[in-house]
Amino acid sequence: MSGCCGSGAPKADAAPPLHSSIVAMVSLASGIAANHPAMGQCQLDRLRRAGVPESQIATVIEIARHIRDEAAEKLDHAFDAAAAGATDAAQAPASEGESCGCATTASGQSCC
Repeated sequence: MSGCCGSGAPKADAAPPLHSSIVAMVSLASGIAANHPAMGQCQLDRLRRAGVPESQIATVIEIARHIRDEAAEKLDHAFDAAAAGATDAAQAPASEGESCGCATTASGQSCC
């Protein structure tokens, strides 16, 4: 597997590749959400050089942090339920209006 800034995977079909700015946004968000030590830092310069507005970069960062934090909260909830002896350590119920079970970010941005 190649590093965060390269793609060594062969193409599965003849579909056109994603634009480099989309790849950089996905890499930035996934690095933050996964608590990767580099957290997509190399992608920030790439996005800025591509002319992506700072407001869009900030939105990507906000959504990624929200997903990371919500995942940690749900994991903590499941662990606490299991530690308390609950037989069903199910995840917290979905937020109203969200089909994927996640709440909106602090600014109201949906992560779904």
